Formats: sequence, C-alpha cells, structure tokens
Amino acid sequence: MIKLELDRKKRSLFVKEPSDVSSLQNGFYGQMKRGIIHLTPEEALYVMDIRNGRCYDEAGNEHRFNEVASLFLRNRKLLARYLTYKDYRDKGLIPRPVAEAEGNYGRTVLKRYASSDFKLDSFSFDGLFFPNDLLTLVDDETVGKELYERYWIGQFGTYKAAHRGRLSKYDIYETIFLLKHGSLHLKNVKLADVEKAAHKRIKFFSDMYLVYEDWRRRGYVIKTGFKFGTHFRIYFPGASPVRSEEEWMHSKHVIHVFPRKNKLIISEWARAIRVAHSVKKTFILAIPGKKSPIKVNLKKPRLDFLLYHRKSGGIETPKDGSPKYLMYSLTEDEYIGGEGLAEALAECKHFGLEMLMAISDRESSVTYYVIKEIELPGSEYEYYEIEWVQP
Repeated sequence: MIKLELDRKKRSLFVKEPSDVSSLQNGFYGQMKRGIIHLTPEEALYVMDIRNGRCYDEAGNEHRFNEVASLFLRNRKLLARYLTYKDYRDKGLIPRPVAEAEGNYGRTVLKRYASSDFKLDSFSFDGLFFPNDLLTLVDDETVGKELYERYWIGQFGTYKAAHRGRLSKYDIYETIFLLKHGSLHLKNVKLADVEKAAHKRIKFFSDMYLVYEDWRRRGYVIKTGFKFGTHFRIYFPGASPVRSEEEWMHSKHVIHVFPRKNKLIISEWARAIRVAHSVKKTFILAIPGKKSPIKVNLKKPRLDFLLYHRKSGGIETPKDGSPKYLMYSLTEDEYIGGEGLAEALAECKHFGLEMLMAISDRESSVTYYVIKEIELPGSEYEYYEIEWVQP
C-alpha cells in the first residue's frame, strides 16, 4: 500500500513515507520537494486506482477515489486527462506534467510534399450545368478526352472504363476551376450562378474550394473522397488515369477540410481517420485560410502531458532520455474546432515535439493519433498528416 496525504484546504496531494517516496520516485511520479513527493491529481488518482494507494487527510480520515476526484472537478477535462494518463501509464510509458516542458526538443517531424506548377493549356469549350446535381456535362469528345487524359480533370466516359461513353462529367469543384482557369463556357448559367448553387447545397463551400484549388494549382490531382468518408482523395503530381487494362492507379492520400471557425464532434472526425487507415491511405487534415501567427500561452497550455516513448531495448525516461510527444486528451463526445487544433499544434511546434492526440471513448478505451505538419510549397494554408498509432 502507498499512503497518500491530502491537504483539503490547499487541495494538494503528497507522499512522505520514505519507502513510498522511493517507489514513486523510481517510477517517475510527482515532483520531489525536500524529501516529499507532490502529486498532480491524475498521478494521485492513478496511484489510488492501480497501485493500491490509500488517501488520508490531516485528521486521519480516509478519502476514496471519488471523494478525492470531487475536489478537482473544476479542473479542465479532469476525467479525460485521467483516463488518457492511465492508459499511457498502463502501457509502461512515462507521462509527465506539461509544465515540465522547456526549450525546443527538435523532434517535430515536418513532412515536405512535392509541388509543381500546374499549367493548363487554353481550351475554349461549352458545357451544360445541372444545378440540382452540381455537375457539368461536356459533349465535346475531343476536348473532354484531352482534359481527362492529360490533366485528369473530370471523368471521360465511365469510371474506370473510359472507353464506355463519350461524355465528360465535371463535379462542382472542377466546374468552377475550369470556369476560372480553363476557358469553360456554360450555356445556361454564369460563374456567379454556379457558386450560388454550391453555397446553397454545401456547407463551408468556400473553404472546400480553396483547398481543392490550392492542391490543383500545385500539380496534384484531387477527386471526390466520398467512398472513404472524406471530402477529397488526392494523387501526387504526375498521376494519370491512362492505364493498361490490368492496372488502375489508386490514391494513397485523402483530405478532410476543417474550417477554422467550425467545430466537429470527435467521434465523427476519428471515424474518418480510421476509415482512411483501414484502406491504407494517409489522412490529411486541411485548415484553409491564410496562416496567422499564434501566440503560445504557456501559463494556460492547451495540451495535457509531456510524453516519453520507447527506445531500443526499453523506454525513454526523464532521467536518461527526452520526450517525444505532447498529449492532447479528449473524449469521443467532445467537439474540437479548427482554431483550437491550430493552437494546440502551435504549442507542439514551440517545443519541437509531435502531437499525440488521445481520445477516450465511452468504454474508457483510448485511441491515439500522431499529427505531423505538412509543408506544401507555395501554400498559405495549414495541412497535417494524421496517423493512427499504438504506443
């Protein structure tokens, strides 16, 4: 048994018994001050829950887990923080208070993506816009086939069977892109009418189109991600739909657009990531809009724990290693916004660490995602790779 002591007035938890102090110090719990180990609420609750800790106040009264937890209910995300702390500890790894982070650890992984100048030859062609379907049809076989084979814009013929049919179909993003950059002329409407129809039907359409145009102008092929539960799937510069009968080029990345002012429930957001992972695709989160400097508030950090991870032959510890991640603790029923995520990522960048997002579900099982920043040359927007991991 480990004896914890509670100062109710100060709402502080600590351990004084020499044998208990030694045990907790060896396990990298708490902060040592004059021979006494002072514990955070998460650490104290873990000791009570897992390590047979018993907690007593100054009068000798014992306090059970919920009685101790009730003293800290005003703490931000107390239960989410405890459950993610517990899960990481149970894996034999070391989480520490985020307040211990100092300097820049130089471990941030910045993924640099290729970029090329997209040049579309001048085409002058007519199309018919179907406002109820947000699709444009072009019946000029020569132009439609050339746009499809050279630039992979639109769908000529039938999907994966271009030889079946002579029509070309363009989705709403391709339609507007061609109206702006490709000399497309619509017989029945103007650009303003197309944009009006898009805004009426698609939430945050401006943000969606900005992301589409950003990647297209840098040489990427960007198509619908409907089958994978995301907004777009992308192919890197040089990708082509022209293939042999036995081979089809598959995308390896999908993009989900996350407007800065929008908030999305974690369970839906995580579901899209897991679907992408299940079909072996890299999930990219797009936060459109020009990047703006974010001031990191170290007095009120958004992130929760400083995490040490594994190394060859063992684990990293505060004694002989350096941290790898900062943990962002959430529950599946929380909502997260684009601005909040950008602020959390700015904290990681400040310390030179990757973000490990830990999501506790309603059964208290925890799922982890590593988030890495993408550098897309020439872009002013923010993009992040998100990968499901098991620490």
